[in-house]
Amino acid sequence: MEAKSWNKPVVAVTMGDPCGVGPEIIAKALADPGTTASCIPYVLGDAAAMERALAATASPLRLEILSKEMPPAEPAAGVIYLLALTDLAGADMAYGRPTAAAGDAVFRYITAAARLCLEGKAQAMATAPINKEAMNLAGHRYPGHTELLAELTGTKDFVMMLAGDRLRVTLVTIHEALADVPHLVTRERVLSTIRITHRDLQRYLTPHPRLAVLALNPHCGEGGMFGTEEERVIAPAVAAARAEGIDATGPLSADTLFHFAAQGTYDAVVCMYHDQGLIPLKLLHFDDGVNVTLGLPIIRTSVDHGTAYDLAGTGKASAASMVAAVRMAAEMAAVKQRAGEDEP
Repeated sequence: MEAKSWNKPVVAVTMGDPCGVGPEIIAKALADPGTTASCIPYVLGDAAAMERALAATASPLRLEILSKEMPPAEPAAGVIYLLALTDLAGADMAYGRPTAAAGDAVFRYITAAARLCLEGKAQAMATAPINKEAMNLAGHRYPGHTELLAELTGTKDFVMMLAGDRLRVTLVTIHEALADVPHLVTRERVLSTIRITHRDLQRYLTPHPRLAVLALNPHCGEGGMFGTEEERVIAPAVAAARAEGIDATGPLSADTLFHFAAQGTYDAVVCMYHDQGLIPLKLLHFDDGVNVTLGLPIIRTSVDHGTAYDLAGTGKASAASMVAAVRMAAEMAAVKQRAGEDEP
């Protein structure tokens, strides 16, 4: 594999929407020595967008455009290596508004990074935030990164995990209308989410994952008074997971569970819908949370926030989540390499 000549994992960092804060938080993150200590990051994006991000953040780094797909095996200090995949005009990347050109650009960055990971040239990818409206304007109709990456990697069963030092949550349903959630929470879907969460936590993060599985309804349905999904769907899925040797407990009431999860009683919480998991996660990890796509044949992490159009161009956006995303990608890649899993 090509990447064997590199002494640290190579992480492809996608620039995200150039109309948002993506380029700026990358500039800040790669100026942090801790970000580059355990990996060789390089950016897939646009040179003009990254140059203006360096200026906006008063970065001490300089930009170097790669003439080939891979960064040098021994990167120079103080340099951001960029694989320039677009040459956007100023009007295409005006701060604070989605454009079709920007939407097509982010699609190209993501697809290129996924390909590099699938080919083994990069050991992981870390993504800056995108705007789904911009992607739709460009004709790329995906609810988000997760669904696009699942398609690019031929993955049918995948799970979104949001993670911080105190709490990790995974989602049975992701970007769905709340009215549709009860019909989508099936025994098979809950069990699949538990399995993937267990497998990838064990593979990358902790040898014996302890999983809490939430109820859908208040007070676990209160014996059927508030709903029957717990008895019909969730409890049987948990029982099946336990029969497979997975340390899963549930269904548990969401209004009390997170107190114990944040204290370390569980390694991850399997949540039934988007806001059930993301509200407590972002309460604890608003700045430094990381979005991880589990179940893929490649490693992908991301910031857990959006494009922050209102901050774009100011240099004020926090890079904490971008720093955490690159570091986690590097840590997961290192675990995979130590296990001898050089190929995705």
